[in-house]
Order: sequence, then structure tokens, then C-alpha cells
Amino acid sequence: MTGVEVRGLTVTVGDRDLISDVSFRLTGGEITALVGESGSGKTTTALALLGETPPGAVLSGDVAVDGRVGFIPQQPAAALNPVRRVGSALAEVARLHVPKTQVRQRVLESLRRAQVPDGERYLRRFPHQLSGGQQQRVVLAQALIGDPALLIADEPTTGQDPVTRARLASEFRAVAEQGVAILLLTHDLDLVRALAHRVLVVEDGRVRPSDVESISEALPVAPAPPQDAEPVLSVRDLTAGHRGTDTLHDVSLQVAPGERLAVLGRSGSGKTTLARCLAGLHRYRSGEVRLGDEPLSPVLRRRSRSQLARVQYVFQDARASFSEFAPVLDQVARTAERLRSLPRDRARARAAEELAQLGIPEATARRTPAGLSGGELQRAALARAVLAEPEVLICDEITSGLDARRRADLLDVLAKLQHNTGCALLVITHDLAGVAGLAHRVLVLDEGRVVERGPASDVLTSPEHAITRALLDAGSAGRET
Repeated sequence: MTGVEVRGLTVTVGDRDLISDVSFRLTGGEITALVGESGSGKTTTALALLGETPPGAVLSGDVAVDGRVGFIPQQPAAALNPVRRVGSALAEVARLHVPKTQVRQRVLESLRRAQVPDGERYLRRFPHQLSGGQQQRVVLAQALIGDPALLIADEPTTGQDPVTRARLASEFRAVAEQGVAILLLTHDLDLVRALAHRVLVVEDGRVRPSDVESISEALPVAPAPPQDAEPVLSVRDLTAGHRGTDTLHDVSLQVAPGERLAVLGRSGSGKTTLARCLAGLHRYRSGEVRLGDEPLSPVLRRRSRSQLARVQYVFQDARASFSEFAPVLDQVARTAERLRSLPRDRARARAAEELAQLGIPEATARRTPAGLSGGELQRAALARAVLAEPEVLICDEITSGLDARRRADLLDVLAKLQHNTGCALLVITHDLAGVAGLAHRVLVLDEGRVVERGPASDVLTSPEHAITRALLDAGSAGRET
């Protein structure tokens, strides 16, 4: 039977162990969940199984793998070439494993196994034409092309809706049943409960076995909505798309100061396109977006500096939103310099303060992005947006890469931010538990159209549309497994 044997694995940078004396076994046909807080060493452990380490690190110990290893990174965009079509990229991988005459068949089969419907129509697309969930499934297909003995999945459900997560869980089960060992790095406890045969917890670079029930989290209670107020952001009949195809159809919404609106929907439903239109990052075809009484240009560069500060966007792929060459602290401080005209020293002090409140000490913030975990970069991206003192904060799946405690901390920070500033919050999310504890109102998209909207307490307890019920049922199934 295939498997992996790890003995005394240690990764050291200078005089500090990132992971220390780690030993465990992964058995073919079993799914092992590796859980822990952001920055605890999960990704470092997984990459060490591939023989990869951070710059300047020293790897010691023994790792024996019986066969090929497939790896799915936390941010799927990192594994996709932005200038190559999906079909071309997958075909290049397939040619390493099968004869030329079987390449197309292997590509389409891998897409099917990765829950990509109608794989043919994705082959001509570029990565930027896919939603985050679609990108994740394409990366899964890429990993499956080589029939790996070990599949390492780093936060595979990041940015995916409950229906897609349930499908992905089904695919992982099917892969494991074929004798493949799966190491699942995740904060998604629903996924752990649904899939894992065993659980390993990473704490301060050390690994110990655990029972998933001991780290489960309770569903929070929805907050009371704010008092009625004039909207700070209004959207009317917004239509937008890609390459002549509309993916948003006549979407209208309003958000008041201090209000929290959650936008739900399956991957590819148009949520991120909507958010990017509001932020001036995607030109819409028709409709209107207003900030208070001011119309907002569809194009970011045509918005005033005041408007740029008043509407801030936190990207789903936090790592891609930072330059890889400059310290994170400097990049966060730059917002206060450019949009609030603060002197550099004061801007850096403000940035360090905001980052510390989100659990990122200044010593960590002085590193380049490569030195921070995915969860730390998500919090840094939030701090960068907060320094602009926005009236509208748009957050695209910002809690998806965080563990339970960090996610709760981040939601608490957002609540305090609104209490102190009265800004409106628009959250793009698949995290139903987070929605229940954060949102005042919910808007549900399907195929670019609004199919349901209303108070969170009503929509999440008595959904009227089939899509909303499917999202909730999928989330509930994961929690009950």
C-alpha cells in the first residue's frame, strides 16, 4: 500500500526551528488533516515533504514517499500561468505522463474528476477569466493528471461555496478510495469532520495527534441591524461581464453606514465581479454606482483621491496584492502616505499599530510577503485598507484562509472598526457561520442575478430560493458529519 513515512523532520532558519522533530505516517487510502493557527507551520511542514524550504532554511530528517506527489497551493492563482490558456497548461503536464494521443483525454478526465463541469468550455480560458473556486478546481485537475501517490492540499476550500466544498469533499473521498494518501492542510473544520480519518495539530512547529471535536467551534448569533440611515453606497441596475458575455445582470443594492451586507453565491455566480465593479477594478457595461450623492466612475484611475480612500477593497488572494520585493510594513504604510497624506514616519507607526492589533508584530511585518503565512497576509491586507479610513470596506473572502480563532478575532476587529468609524462593510463570502455572526443583511447571487435578499436572520433560517437552500444545506451537512 502506498504511503509516506516522516521521521524527525526539522526545518531551521538561523537558530530558530520553524518545525521541530516532526514524525508521522500517511497511509494510502486515508485522509489526514493537518490543522493549526495561521503561521503555526502547516505549510512549512507540507512543503518539507516535497523537499522545499523557505529561503535560508536547513532541512533535516527523513521523508520516504512511495510514488509521485501532487500539491495544491493555498492560492490557486500561484499555480496557474496568467498568460496561458487552461487547456494548454494542462496539456503540458499531461504530456509528461501519457502518450501524445492520450493527452486530451487525460486533461478532460482530470477536469471531470476535479468537479469542473463541461471541461471543454474551460480549455480556451485564461486564469483571470475563472472565479476563485474555478481556479481551485483547475489546480486540483492539474495535480490529478499525474495520478499521485500523495496529494497535499493546502486550504483547498479557500474561496469556495458550500456546494462546491461538498463536491470537492466527494472528490477527495474518491481519490483516497483509489489508494492515494491525502494530507489536508485546512482551517475548515466542516471539511475535517466530513473527510479526515486522522487529525494532526501543529503548535509552535510541533505536531501532535488530536480529536477534531476538541477544536470545534460554535455557530455565532447574528447581530442586531443598525438604525435606518441614508445609504453610503447605492448600486442600480448594474450589468457587467467578460469578453462580451454578461456575468452580472441588473444588480441593485444599498448599504448604509455601519451596516454589514454579505453577498453569497456559488463559485462563478458573479460575486467577485460585483465587488470589483464597486471598487473600480472592473468596468461595468451599464447601471450606476453612487457613493453618497456622488456618482463613481467605473474606472479606478478616474476616481478622485478622496473617493479612492472612501472605498477600499481587500482582495481574496492577499499574496498577489502585495509586491514580493518590499517589506509588508512599508506597503501597508504606503496607503496612509498616499491617501491620507501622512508623513512617512507617522504612517509607519500607524501601520505597525494596526498590524499589531491584528496579531502581526512589527518584526514580522518588516519581512517581505514570502516571510508571512497566507493568513497573516490577509490580515495585513485588511490593515492596509483600514489605514485609508474608508466609508465602504469591501472584503472578498478575507476569512477563508484563517483558523477558527484568527477568524473570530478578525470578525471582532471588523465589528470594532465599524463601531468606531461607522463605515459600511460588504463581505463576499462562502462562510455561512461567519455570515450568521457578522451580517445584518444577506444578498444571494446565482448566474449573475439577485435571487434572494433580506435580513440575515430571515434568509439563513427560512430561505426561499433553491440556491440559498442548497448553500445552507451543504454547509449544514458539513457541520453534522
